[in-house]
Amino acid sequence: MLILAFESSARAASAALCRDGCLVSQYSQCSALTHSRTLLPMAEDMLKNAEIALADVDLLAVAHGPGSFTGIRIGVSTVKGLAWAAEKPCVGVSTLEAMAWHGLAAGGYVCPVMDARRSQVYNALFEIQAQKPRRLSEDRPLALSELAEEIRALKEPVFLVGDGAELTAAYFQENNIPYRLAPENLRWQSAWGVAMAAADKPAAGADALLPVYLRLSQAERERQERLEKGGEKL
Repeated sequence: MLILAFESSARAASAALCRDGCLVSQYSQCSALTHSRTLLPMAEDMLKNAEIALADVDLLAVAHGPGSFTGIRIGVSTVKGLAWAAEKPCVGVSTLEAMAWHGLAAGGYVCPVMDARRSQVYNALFEIQAQKPRRLSEDRPLALSELAEEIRALKEPVFLVGDGAELTAAYFQENNIPYRLAPENLRWQSAWGVAMAAADKPAAGADALLPVYLRLSQAERERQERLEKGGEKL
């Protein structure tokens, strides 16, 4: 199966082609340009250079969250548009599950973390079994202090991946929590991980593909706070 995957949930954006679990090509970019300007052109260049037509792709995949609200919307919208235009099935996968694939070589427990601000991270726990990440928890926004207690209870080091890995490592270091920090080439989100996570997911049509945010945006939270204080009427 040939999968065209997209990752735009954080600062860097990437697109990848994977055939039957093997990486064919991957393009990534981390610049001042918005993902709306880079994501689709990257994919088009990649397909052209690989001499693969969109018609040859079996499945479209995208990281549908958690992560940057804007980045997730761009990725999901891009895949929905391609799926409609090319009449292809598509699937959304957890950004955190996709990152867990970066822990294959490390083995053991993998702890993807994304900085969610306010001393919180977006997180899920996985364990590598039979060369695949097995989910141990749901995706959730979690205080670093709560995550630290969960990891302490495991009594084994966890492999930290994600854009919140350094932040989490610093907190774990201060609180004597066992961890291993992924090298930079394995730390960041990638479309390859999205493709690997998508391979055994049930595909659907573009209408079923939706973003997963886990919590309200900052603007929505601020409005909710004003409502609770009685400063704004519904």
